[in-house]
Amino acid sequence: MRVGLISDVHGNRVALEAVLEDMPPVDELCCAGDVVGYNPWPADCVDAHRERDVPTVMGNHDAAVVEGTAFRFNGMARAGVEHAKKRLSADQLEWLASLPDERLECDGRVKLVHGHPDDPERYTRYTYPREFSPRMLGDEDVLVLGHTHVQGVEQFAEGIVVNPGSVGQPRDGDPRAGYAVVDLDALTVETSRVEYDLEAVQAAVAETGLPDRIGTRLARGK
Repeated sequence: MRVGLISDVHGNRVALEAVLEDMPPVDELCCAGDVVGYNPWPADCVDAHRERDVPTVMGNHDAAVVEGTAFRFNGMARAGVEHAKKRLSADQLEWLASLPDERLECDGRVKLVHGHPDDPERYTRYTYPREFSPRMLGDEDVLVLGHTHVQGVEQFAEGIVVNPGSVGQPRDGDPRAGYAVVDLDALTVETSRVEYDLEAVQAAVAETGLPDRIGTRLARGK
């Protein structure tokens, strides 16, 4: 069984479309949260997840939209949250509010969280061995997390921990949209990157009135 993994789409429809087109055939597609925030198309990205019935957990930007916690964010993040609030319909907001903090998929073999499994808002980077550790794993074979926008995989005797990277706003120096595919039969993970039309996103950011830096930082992958 092959499972596609995405995270941190952040309202970037152009990047999401590129990822979905580039991804090889999979039996299921899962998302580790933050469907909305930052970029111009929160409604389109929510609809893309709903139409495909993508198992998704709630990210901190998703929560800020439905719970009103954007006061803790910087200016760019707050602007993205306020934009999403204006653009999402009542039905779309209801879907976003229904997302759990964690979920088990594929007969319990894959666990989805946004941040650390013990704290959805904790940044867990695969470059920090004490953070990205086998202690994070439970009974699942694969733990999927996002939040850092940094792609990474670690394989332990207990199972695999994977961050598929960010679709809509990578922060690891590579501006290409990130995703991953896990093979549950072989217990292997392949990470991938795909280019998308950055200029189209930047133009939409400016047209929408969102902070310019939301668009300019995409080209640096930061």
